[in-house]
Amino acid sequence: MSQDTIVAKRYAKALFEVAFEERQIMEIEEDLKSLVSALNSDAELQRFISSPRITGENKLAVLKKALEGKLSGAVINTLEILMKRGRMDILPDLLNSYIKIEGDSLGLADATVYSTYLLSSSEQTQVAEEFGRLSGRNIRITNVVDKSLLGGLKVIIGDTLYDGSLSGKLTRLEKSFNDKHRR
Repeated sequence: MSQDTIVAKRYAKALFEVAFEERQIMEIEEDLKSLVSALNSDAELQRFISSPRITGENKLAVLKKALEGKLSGAVINTLEILMKRGRMDILPDLLNSYIKIEGDSLGLADATVYSTYLLSSSEQTQVAEEFGRLSGRNIRITNVVDKSLLGGLKVIIGDTLYDGSLSGKLTRLEKSFNDKHRR
């Protein structure tokens, strides 16, 4: 585990404690996601933040003015600390650590569900309930359309892959035939 990941976990834990006290756990997660997404998708903003010609104070003033009223005070304060300490690069790790701490605390797990078409909300609910029973957690679904699947679903929860896709089943069937023929 890298030093940056360890540092990001510390910041995430502190931010989660503030979020818990202020009863803004989910709001702060959404604010962090928005911030990371904005920073990752805007090359000009990335150049601004990484520019050695602009002082940290000026960068912070511009960011605070741009984000005021759009993000929670806790996220803006965290951003300020990261900016002052030159640690803006850990923001994506901080988000991932925050989501993990949040999930552990609230019994939540995020699942990425790969399917050949966009699942309806009732289908997503059904998948969430089924995998919630398997994992013992409340599941939040992110549906990704993957046209390379022949059918079925692939579900990733944390580090675990549940491959119920037709191509996965065919691969396992082929492997079992190959194993039998080697004996």
